[in-house]
Amino acid sequence: MQLAAPEPYVLWLTGAGVLIALVAWLPLALRRLPLSLPIICIALGAIIFSLPGVSLRPDPLEHPDITERVSELVVIIALMGAGLKLDRAFEWRRWIVTWRLLAIAMPLTIIAITAIGGWWIGLPWIAALLLGACLAPTDPVLAADVQVGPPKSGEEDEVRFGLTSEAGLNDGLAFPFVNLAIALALAAATGEPWLGDWLLHDIVWEIGVGTAGGWLVGWLFGWLTYRTDAETRLSHTGDGLIAVAATLLSYGLTEVANAYGFLAVFVTALTLRRTHREHQFNIEMHDFTEQVERIGMMLVLLLFGGALAGGLLAPLGWIDVVAAAAIIFAVRPVAGLISLAGWKAPLEEKMTLAFFGIRGVGSFYYLAYALNHAPIDGGDYLWAFVGLVALMSILLHGLTVTPVMRLLDKSQGRDPDAPVDPTPKAGENQKAIERDCRHR
Repeated sequence: MQLAAPEPYVLWLTGAGVLIALVAWLPLALRRLPLSLPIICIALGAIIFSLPGVSLRPDPLEHPDITERVSELVVIIALMGAGLKLDRAFEWRRWIVTWRLLAIAMPLTIIAITAIGGWWIGLPWIAALLLGACLAPTDPVLAADVQVGPPKSGEEDEVRFGLTSEAGLNDGLAFPFVNLAIALALAAATGEPWLGDWLLHDIVWEIGVGTAGGWLVGWLFGWLTYRTDAETRLSHTGDGLIAVAATLLSYGLTEVANAYGFLAVFVTALTLRRTHREHQFNIEMHDFTEQVERIGMMLVLLLFGGALAGGLLAPLGWIDVVAAAAIIFAVRPVAGLISLAGWKAPLEEKMTLAFFGIRGVGSFYYLAYALNHAPIDGGDYLWAFVGLVALMSILLHGLTVTPVMRLLDKSQGRDPDAPVDPTPKAGENQKAIERDCRHR
């Protein structure tokens, strides 16, 4: 009997199963190697979309809406996971490293990249500003290897905390500059005034409502999860899907109010975690969001690898490669070190914080969003340059993160090879139950 050729759909399902298995297994295999899961995903994407039988070409310019929505979803899931994993309570003084990176490093990075785009590369200043806004934020999706560990795992030194909290908040705070580029582009096309609306709406309203809305949804889910009647508490479901529900509700309601959903999701995660910081259910919610995030990251990076294989970087020349290298090797590290001047910490910690400002999926979203909402010329070049910076960042940071973080752990007296056990130790379960009872 002659076997019929398998349907493409069946082949895609089979390939998806293999890739998801790799996403689950590769972090263990790569734990001690100078290699990262994102690098593997990009390489696989380039190989898959180069096969003769694969006709799909994941060009972000040909699929702008899909690019925006897929990257958007992955980022908001990553923001929820980042907020849930932070053990440190939200206190102004204890978050000083975060405020330094946000208030000093990010604006300096935006200004420097805008200058590189306008004076060095020769872009129109609106496009240069958009480039700076897209490439300034540290990516919450690709920074997993330099972030804190799961809730209650004890992996929360100043470096990991700083990079996690920065990645959580700067995605929302970069949006005013993306919106500024959009406002300037629309004003250039229509001649309408823009400054007042940008200041009052894009800064005051969207940041204020994003923060308040995120807190409100986080408080509501915290109450439903830990403080309502014992029989109906969401924590008793043991279902980490609750975190995804909180993510989507927070983002959706905030966007309906025309505010910053990215900021709201991270604030929701912090507020939800604060409601009962020691509860075991925090681990279950974090683990589920991390699994969803990894699958989403795999999908985006496979498509990114396919876009690279399809000629995404074709518009670039050597001057662009040098400019991208300057952004990775000079702009972020120098801006980071300036922001940390006077902060009492060892030099190796400051250098690690300044160096590991990883760029990636968040930058893809900002660029897709801006090009879908404003008449900005040179979309093919902007995609090529952002793609090059993201690729260089993923390769550089992926190859260096394991040895650098292992050296940092050893310098601080930690064993980087010690297994992580986020489950409560003897007696902690009973204490958690007693605390839960007091909340009833």
